[in-house]
Amino acid sequence: MRLRNVWVHVLGVALSASVAACGGGSQESSAPAATTAKPAAGASKIDPSTAGDIKGTVTLTGAAPKNEPIRMNADPICIKQTNGPQSQETFTVSGDGKLANVFVYVKDGLGNYVYDPPSAGAKLDQHGCRYTPHVFGVRVGQPIEIINSDPTLHNIHAMPKANPEFNNGQPIQGMKMTHTFKAKEVMVPFKCDVHGWMNAYVGVLDHPYFAVTDKSGKFEIKALPPGTYTLEAWHEKLGTQTASVTLGPKESKDVTFSFKPSGATATN
Repeated sequence: MRLRNVWVHVLGVALSASVAACGGGSQESSAPAATTAKPAAGASKIDPSTAGDIKGTVTLTGAAPKNEPIRMNADPICIKQTNGPQSQETFTVSGDGKLANVFVYVKDGLGNYVYDPPSAGAKLDQHGCRYTPHVFGVRVGQPIEIINSDPTLHNIHAMPKANPEFNNGQPIQGMKMTHTFKAKEVMVPFKCDVHGWMNAYVGVLDHPYFAVTDKSGKFEIKALPPGTYTLEAWHEKLGTQTASVTLGPKESKDVTFSFKPSGATATN
């Protein structure tokens, strides 16, 4: 009983702090819905008949560091929501050394293009006392629907540098909120102040050319116009790498990034 009372007190304090931080607990961001920006002078649209693709793989060379174990003892509801011991997703590596959760995007070389707005919003779920997805990307102005699928208190604390910080509480299962970022930023970290192990990262870009590696370490960036580009691969602990890629009309190129636990080098 004493433990339960302590937990209820912690929940109350955390909820008060998160609600206060978001200005009264509103579940709608003050950011406006996505709009189509006025094209810059001389901007043109991509010609799909000449566009090409970049495909690639990200590998981890050497033994993967062990992921930190997650101890959910402070919240018995989280324990019930999971099955067995839990650990962080920092190093999600396949049996053959392929690295997941790497954000890959075109950093430079796009020039002066205008893009169609996203056809749908993005989604960030809190399920099993984890953020899903762990790493994802959105466009500037693209709505992100943030959902609490757990029967316990969560709060969404985003800590950007180029965008306004926000911290919203969601004490009830099924609660939703929507947020949009107004400026590009790679990357924006999310955390839950109630459950310290919960974290996620979003890359915010003003173009659609980004991807996240899957469990087999693969990524694909489609419909790029001909040109020479700088790609950047970002990992939450291993840092960043860059690679230069030149695409001709309707050409497809393969790129490999190879991270090392103690450092990183990129190869084309």
